[in-house]
Amino acid sequence: MKTLRQTKILEIIRDHPVETQSELLDFLRSEGFAVTQATVSRDIKEMRLVKLLDSDGKYKYSSEAIPDIENQSNKYLFSTAVVFVEYTHTLVVIKTRSGMAQAVCAALDSTYRIGVIGSIAGDDTIFVATRTDAAAANLVSDLRKMISGKES
Repeated sequence: MKTLRQTKILEIIRDHPVETQSELLDFLRSEGFAVTQATVSRDIKEMRLVKLLDSDGKYKYSSEAIPDIENQSNKYLFSTAVVFVEYTHTLVVIKTRSGMAQAVCAALDSTYRIGVIGSIAGDDTIFVATRTDAAAANLVSDLRKMISGKES
């Protein structure tokens, strides 16, 4: 339930300018989650959500972890170390240059990705388990963009 709730929190703050915990609580309750303010507060802390100033001059919740996979050092690592990325159903396979899988996997694991359950790396291969086919497809799409150097 916690993972589902936190995934919903990320969707809410992505789709709505949420300024307060109270607003987030209301959104969650409207989505059918029976939560308390204390639970929302713990989720915010655990997920490392921050308030950022938006273009309207108001502060809103944001997750630094979501764009983290696209930071410059990760872009460089993925574009130089990853050979190809493919998926089947809920399993993503990332093939890297020899000896680079651990570094790529650590970079991937340091980010919070919606729908990712976990990953395991060998010398040149990483397996990433996702909850749904769509989550696998989204991850592969994001990684392919980084590998090719094309911005979305």
